Amino acid sequence: MKVYFVGAGPGAPDLITVRGRQLLERCPVVMYAGSLVDRAHLEHARAAVEVHDTSAMTLADIGRVFQAARARDLDVVRLHTGDPSLYGAVREQMELCEELGIEYEVVPGVSSVFAAAAALRVELTVPGGTQTLICSRLQGRTPVPAAENLADLAAHRSSLALFLSVQEMEEVTRQLREVLPATTPVAVVSRVSWPDEQVVRGTLEDIAGRVAAAGIRRTAIILVGDALASAGGKSRLYAEDFHHGYR
Repeated sequence: MKVYFVGAGPGAPDLITVRGRQLLERCPVVMYAGSLVDRAHLEHARAAVEVHDTSAMTLADIGRVFQAARARDLDVVRLHTGDPSLYGAVREQMELCEELGIEYEVVPGVSSVFAAAAALRVELTVPGGTQTLICSRLQGRTPVPAAENLADLAAHRSSLALFLSVQEMEEVTRQLREVLPATTPVAVVSRVSWPDEQVVRGTLEDIAGRVAAAGIRRTAIILVGDALASAGGKSRLYAEDFHHGYR
């Protein structure tokens, strides 16, 4: 028996990886984050699959499902939104498996930050510009280390992706404007790759008002930085005088 922590991707059911889909088709027990993962994924599960919506489950509840599956020697797919390694609350579940002596594996998924960049048709690292992407969040019920406050992160002038923060857009822009110009480009992508996806573009000066007018309060990625607006220079990758093995 084995538990597979599978990244379901940002929303659209066809953005799950081939490996994730194959496990979903094979495993007799599926647990999924019902508040975030599209139920359409379950259409690819095997007949008579045992399904558990974890949106109202505690860690102890999850552990009981794992143990019940082990007692019957049934593999489990645990579907997480996006990629499990980013804000997936997967670490404690892996530790639980270790405590229970249950084998597990993590299958990566498409993160919403990369789906958002695709929706915006931008490259987050730009030749001649930033070569760095910082992923973070505004402090909420989950604390953020003092050294990782938004102003200090933004001072690097790299591309910045903020998760779980759109509900406090005014505070986000206030902190970022401590070190960034008001004209800095910002984009907010809500429910990226879902049928009701919304894209709001602006600057640090006006994005909070635009997001409020759009009614976006959750399930959104905030992207900040000059890479959103600048085409940048050309990379050396395709230069005629640049010979290498990476094309």
